[in-house]
Amino acid sequence: MTTVNANGTALAIESFGDDDAPLVLLVGGPTMLSWPDALCERLAAGGRRAVRYDLRDSGQSTTTDPQEPAYTLRDLAADAAALADALGGAPAHLAGIGVSAMVAQVAVLDHPDAFSALTLVGTRPVAPGPPDDDLPGHDRATMDRLFARPMPDWSDRGAVAAFAATGAEILGDDPVTARATAARIWDRTPGTAPPVHTANQLGTVFAGLDCTPRWRERLPGIGVPTLVIHGRRNRFFPVGNGEAIARAIPGARLLVLDEAATAIPETAVNEVTEAMLALG
Repeated sequence: MTTVNANGTALAIESFGDDDAPLVLLVGGPTMLSWPDALCERLAAGGRRAVRYDLRDSGQSTTTDPQEPAYTLRDLAADAAALADALGGAPAHLAGIGVSAMVAQVAVLDHPDAFSALTLVGTRPVAPGPPDDDLPGHDRATMDRLFARPMPDWSDRGAVAAFAATGAEILGDDPVTARATAARIWDRTPGTAPPVHTANQLGTVFAGLDCTPRWRERLPGIGVPTLVIHGRRNRFFPVGNGEAIARAIPGARLLVLDEAATAIPETAVNEVTEAMLALG
């Protein structure tokens, strides 16, 4: 792992594959570990340079104050375009997962020359907060269970990992994988301040991020090959959100993973990788 200066900030990256191969840029959701190791390795085996990175205020990227971010969603989108250029891989295949796929949508809209393809995993076409009336919102029973849990002691690695495991079980993801990933994220989190840990583990920076103006109405203007992947069992962003994105983007392919929820499960890595490689 190393850091690359892009758009005036230091972004932590990890690269898989030949540096001269076509670039697939994987936006952290919010940390790079939202992208499974196996997926990155298989993209590299398929002749791509897979680079995953941490968003600002997460992982080993520049961390200032995740409770009051002094940047916007469009700044994060500009980071992606600048990073693709700094890596010498523009135009790149850009991929986002969850909230980072919001970054990816805006990045391709605002910087179309920087990207050659787009993959969006488990996301929606509007900012955090109440969705449009025609989009399914978070499953209320699931959210009630998630928020009923007491916060862990963020200075306790084991407690944080256990908290992630219970959250994954509620969401329908694999708790064993979630526990291991949370421990790895904890190890990479700078300092012990609870707001920094919650930003890394839960992506809470998006609660305070300026995500205006809307971009959903611009989606028909995306002109690059697009793959929309969504878990059938996703209770956080139900599958109707992915279906809406795929309808809006001309020529987009929708891949619904019947046994997946919010994360990419190990059993789906091959299918996801093959679909991404076929995109370009």
